Amino acid sequence: MINLENVTKIFTHNGQDQVVLQDINFNVDKGEFLCIVGPSGCGKTTLLRMIAGLDFPTTGHIREEETEISGPNIERGYVFQQYSLFPWLNVLENVTFGLELKGMGEDERIQKAREYLKIVGLSSVENSYPKELSGGMKQRVAIVRSLVNDPHVLLMDEPFSALDVQTRHKLQEELVRIWKEEQKTVLFVTHNVDEAVFLADRVVVL
Repeated sequence: MINLENVTKIFTHNGQDQVVLQDINFNVDKGEFLCIVGPSGCGKTTLLRMIAGLDFPTTGHIREEETEISGPNIERGYVFQQYSLFPWLNVLENVTFGLELKGMGEDERIQKAREYLKIVGLSSVENSYPKELSGGMKQRVAIVRSLVNDPHVLLMDEPFSALDVQTRHKLQEELVRIWKEEQKTVLFVTHNVDEAVFLADRVVVL
């Protein structure tokens, strides 16, 4: 379970404090699919970054299984709004990067990566580099790179916003299937209420 207790985040710019989030309290149960919904600028991404351990509350606590989150963890996969791909690695190498760090054998990690690339329609570009891909293709690679690592918690920051409707629906359905079959905990940020209702079994509105 992930627990947020009285979480407040304040940024200071030119000597002025800006309260981005104030007194946020909620729990995310193990195996739950939770969507965080709100307009642009309301702090959704900041909140997700803090749950990922990439940023920290000004006050309050964020805990996973009663342990304070103090930094990133390979068991919490993160899909950014931006692609965050390694430009010097091709598609297959980007997707298998985390699997190699986990010590998975080459044949196994390539097979697993190719299975996911097939799902999102990128099998034909596995040897291409990020600069050769469209924006939508880059985001699909980023999503696959996170899913293939099999994290316990999947944190997703509007990952489908740059995709065409057909690909977005396909990935939404695949994400729900993975969640149900593998009982992952998913926190999914979106500004699209329809997407949140389709995906989640609970919605938090900021």
